[in-house]
Amino acid sequence: MHPNPAFRDTPEARSRALARARGFGVLAVNGGAAPLLAHVPFLLDDEGGTADLHLVRSNPIAAALRDGDLPAVIAVSGPDAYISPDWYGLQDQVPTWNYVAVHLRGTLSLLPQKAMRDMLDRQSAAFEAALAPKPPWMPAKMTPTVLERMMRSIVPCRLSGIALDATWKLGQNKPEAARLGAADGVAAAGRGTETDALAALMRDPS
Repeated sequence: MHPNPAFRDTPEARSRALARARGFGVLAVNGGAAPLLAHVPFLLDDEGGTADLHLVRSNPIAAALRDGDLPAVIAVSGPDAYISPDWYGLQDQVPTWNYVAVHLRGTLSLLPQKAMRDMLDRQSAAFEAALAPKPPWMPAKMTPTVLERMMRSIVPCRLSGIALDATWKLGQNKPEAARLGAADGVAAAGRGTETDALAALMRDPS
């Protein structure tokens, strides 16, 4: 997380809402020779205290969890983009990168295998809801024996006791005119919805 306090005073509720809406991040735990990483969808509860996720049974993190719970973090990325110093309209500026990132730190545990179906139901319901008005896909559409076989290849996990840490690096350390100029530059660069989202946050970082 960036140490500048200007990028660290976003209300926790806003960071929690971003993590919940993104619902995808990089799960990391300590490994023997190097950190172990997995890219995972997750469900963050309303209070932000737990995140439910699943891993392929053969994933090294899943294997490590068989020996007990592990300290873990899920790193969630929001929109990001390169910032050219030309956009500030100020002298003696340097290039940088603006971004939003939320870290969810807690204890990762294996859940009983019988929890897998409920988690799958909740995950699919949450992610399908974002596709409305598309009729939602539901696990009940699967042939039961096929669904059961596929569920045996994945394991349910929970990150609990979450402490949230976030950086919203949006140019808050620059004069307003410079920040707005950089937002216009990001938008004009035209790299799609992500840069549009970042430009909107830069225009209203509070």
